[in-house]
Amino acid sequence: MYTDYLKKSLEYRKMIDVLMGKNFADLVLLNGNVINVITKEIYKADIAIKGKYILLVGDCSSLIGPNTVKVDVKDKYLSPGFIDSHMHFESSMLTITEFSRLSIPSGTTTLVADPHEIGNALGPVGIKAMADEIDNVPNKVFLVVPALTPDSPSLETAGCDINSKDMEDLLNYKHIIGIGELQGFSNARHVFNNTPEIIDDLLSSTMYAKSKNMVVDGNAPELFGNELAAHILATGGKCSCHETTTKEEAVEKLRQGVYLFMREGSTQKNMSECIKAVTEENMDSRRCILATDDMLANDLETLGHMNEIIRRTISEGVSPVEAIQMATINPATYFGLSEVGCLAPGKHADIAVIDDLNNMNVSACFIDGKLVAINGKMIINIPSYTYPDSVKNSVKRNHISEKDLEIRTEESQKKVRCIKLIPDQNLTGKYEPIINAKNGILLPDMNNDILEIACIERYGRNNNIGKAYVTGFGLKNGAIAESVAHDTHNLIVVGTNLKDMATAINAVIDMGGGLAASQNGRIISQLRLPVGGLITDELNGHQVSEKIYEIEKIVSEQLHCIVHSPFMHLSFLALSTSPEWKITDKGLIDVNNFKVLSPIAE
Repeated sequence: MYTDYLKKSLEYRKMIDVLMGKNFADLVLLNGNVINVITKEIYKADIAIKGKYILLVGDCSSLIGPNTVKVDVKDKYLSPGFIDSHMHFESSMLTITEFSRLSIPSGTTTLVADPHEIGNALGPVGIKAMADEIDNVPNKVFLVVPALTPDSPSLETAGCDINSKDMEDLLNYKHIIGIGELQGFSNARHVFNNTPEIIDDLLSSTMYAKSKNMVVDGNAPELFGNELAAHILATGGKCSCHETTTKEEAVEKLRQGVYLFMREGSTQKNMSECIKAVTEENMDSRRCILATDDMLANDLETLGHMNEIIRRTISEGVSPVEAIQMATINPATYFGLSEVGCLAPGKHADIAVIDDLNNMNVSACFIDGKLVAINGKMIINIPSYTYPDSVKNSVKRNHISEKDLEIRTEESQKKVRCIKLIPDQNLTGKYEPIINAKNGILLPDMNNDILEIACIERYGRNNNIGKAYVTGFGLKNGAIAESVAHDTHNLIVVGTNLKDMATAINAVIDMGGGLAASQNGRIISQLRLPVGGLITDELNGHQVSEKIYEIEKIVSEQLHCIVHSPFMHLSFLALSTSPEWKITDKGLIDVNNFKVLSPIAE
């Protein structure tokens, strides 16, 4: 650590020489409209750069020498590079390298990722493998690691159990800056009543992180009053929350000092409700932060990344500068990232050049003073990255049969428990329809959009299979399955019949993880995800984008699915910490009451 500061002192000394007239800047951006996120202003100014640092923002004419590169950015806006404060590479199914390749051209220069997906699947081995890849990319990537896997030990099975004993090792590994979302205490009341030992273990982890001046992210869906306060204490007294879905929640959390991560991803879109705390209640926005949580490759490629989220925030009535603050200085302040987040002397020269402030069209991107992207295209090469075998072959499950998926009864019909999918949300509802049985098996009812859903343990630890019903997908035939099922990432499948469900699951097993769609007993499309069953290092970002588009188009047109991004929506139906009903390998989970339910209503 000291050697890093010694190196910086030498770099700063050279910069002082330039400012005092002894040398010149390497690069000067002339005549730009500088977005000052410190003072919430826009004004005409130059930006001078030496090496990877900003020298001066203002009149830089005296810093221009014969070898200084001059770029006239008249009529363009210069913003600090954008920060995505909470995201999961695994949800994009991309390596860090490929995610960076797609996101940098839209002005994102810093990513803070929570690798609890690969942590649930593979434990510290997977997390460290992801941290190792960071050395391959030019942008700034930091990790906040899970303090507990699985999130609900009594309700689900993970591939690896992480707890406080792992924190010293993980929190001292490179590129790791803290603890990620504290989902183990999301359901505060029931954890306190049923598994209080988890609170003690989490406090051991969070206080160790705090002793190292590291962040601890929160995860507090629908928590208010005493329960929210208890959650804040469990994080060590300062936290964020990206699970806020209503204005009422947003107001409560801001009042209690929580940093409000306003989520706006591919299938979870909560910013427009959260931002009402600012636009309608006139609350201070300094603790409001934009984050995506989960983004698909196709959305990154076609819509953009943080620039698109900023644009949507502006459309909700927030001024452009204030919206940009929410993706620059606000998160930098929260994470203690002192070298990024604003345009000022000594900061890294991470700059997004914007043509149209309201539409957030980014025409160029600089990282550490180097031009890395122009007009939506990378102009530097980032080497492809291949993961070691130690994080592959994570599916340790034999094929299943149709019989394994049966939900049986001795009656001709039965009231069953059915998860209600809510599009673009982590939250679900509950529903208890009556369905018919044939030969003692309670079958899906496509006429009423009641399908079977199952979650199959894939790590070879117990061979559990949880079964229930779900509504909201609208499938008329076939099935879809995947090894992406938040957060323990067992196999999950939804289908119209047991044959296609078993076919899709077995295809995922054969691939060693991935996505599969089946119809009439055969696979009609699939994507292999060899890294922890979550990520592909075999395809680049564009190829993943094309493949996801292809498989989703098939599921929509041939299986008649009515929800967009069906695999991502399906993956969140296993999230045992998010109300109201979910499915894990142990069965149908009543999240609010912290217990496993029978798929047949009593």
